[in-house]
Amino acid sequence: MDVTVPLPRRAASLARTVLPWAGVAVLPVTVLLAPAVAWSRDGLGFGDWWLPGRYLVPLLAVAPPAGLLRRRPVLALALMLVAACAVTVTVHVPEDGYLRDIWYVQFLVIDLVVGLIAAHRPRRVSVPAAAVVLTVQVAASFVNPSEEPLSRAILSVLAVVTAWTVGDSVRARRRHADALRAHAAAEAVTAERLRIARELHDMVAHSIGVIAIQAGVGARVIDSQPAQARAALATIEATSRETLAGLRRTLGALRRPQAESASLDPTPGLADLDRLVTAAADAGVRVRLRRHGPSRPVPADLDLAAYRIVQEALTNVVRHAGTPDCRVTVEQRPDELTVEVVDDGRGGPVGGEGHGIVGMRERVALLGGRFRAGPRPEGGFRVTARLPVPVGDR
Repeated sequence: MDVTVPLPRRAASLARTVLPWAGVAVLPVTVLLAPAVAWSRDGLGFGDWWLPGRYLVPLLAVAPPAGLLRRRPVLALALMLVAACAVTVTVHVPEDGYLRDIWYVQFLVIDLVVGLIAAHRPRRVSVPAAAVVLTVQVAASFVNPSEEPLSRAILSVLAVVTAWTVGDSVRARRRHADALRAHAAAEAVTAERLRIARELHDMVAHSIGVIAIQAGVGARVIDSQPAQARAALATIEATSRETLAGLRRTLGALRRPQAESASLDPTPGLADLDRLVTAAADAGVRVRLRRHGPSRPVPADLDLAAYRIVQEALTNVVRHAGTPDCRVTVEQRPDELTVEVVDDGRGGPVGGEGHGIVGMRERVALLGGRFRAGPRPEGGFRVTARLPVPVGDR
């Protein structure tokens, strides 16, 4: 399918690609202009505010590479360092305050970039970058010195070490937060598998109960009522096959802890979606339920999974979407059961403190299906689950 990208989006993408390199192209011009402008008395002003051009251009010498900070921060740092060193070497104005001011501001910007690299890049990148900046900055303290070059060198060491330490601390905290989120997500997956195992336990217990009853009936009437005995055996066979199929489709789920008792409530399914619609309406969200395709029985584990996905998706709509309307679509085909929940609310990225999306994805994965959840381009949020119907259950 041919997808045409809108012109404004293409223009924005082109601008993001071209502008950073345009700044790099301008860098030699600003560096070459710095010595000449350093002697100028012109400037920019508005009312009582005035900025001499002799300060502006040398400072702009380190600004053009800033556009590369997001994608190539190390390259941007190298270009800034070269520009600052070039200005330090080429600008010779017999004015101590001027040389000191532009030196401090230029290398302060470079030190901030060192902290930025330390916050977003591994230590194998940030440590050599900080070492190079420290070496060059200390050496530049003694080039074209205006006053107290040793003090400038000491301040350079403190500034670079402080910037790197702060940036590395931010990176370490972010990695710790990511590890906590990953651990929480793993626990959510385990909890969802445990929940599936409990529900599977209930279904299996129900099936075994049916088999036991039918086996007893067949044993009592096998001589007097052979037809009823055959019907009992047929029920036992069908129930056994369905139970075994459900067990095969939920491999990987954990066992139910022995300390917890099985629920006596009937297992919910697609037939109970009207109950979810009523509950959502009581919470202030009007749900439009649509069913497509002929209604036919589906395996108990697929029926339960579809119900749980709709239940969790509607819960997220009530809690987070901020919209009074929602659409639930259930489509039954011979080879697939599709469930879709769409709202027109705030949307937003997948994530946050809850793990409902993680649980739904895990449930679908255990059944060999496909799951998607995310914001819609036109606004709102969409959850879609496609569950394959086994050949023997069509």
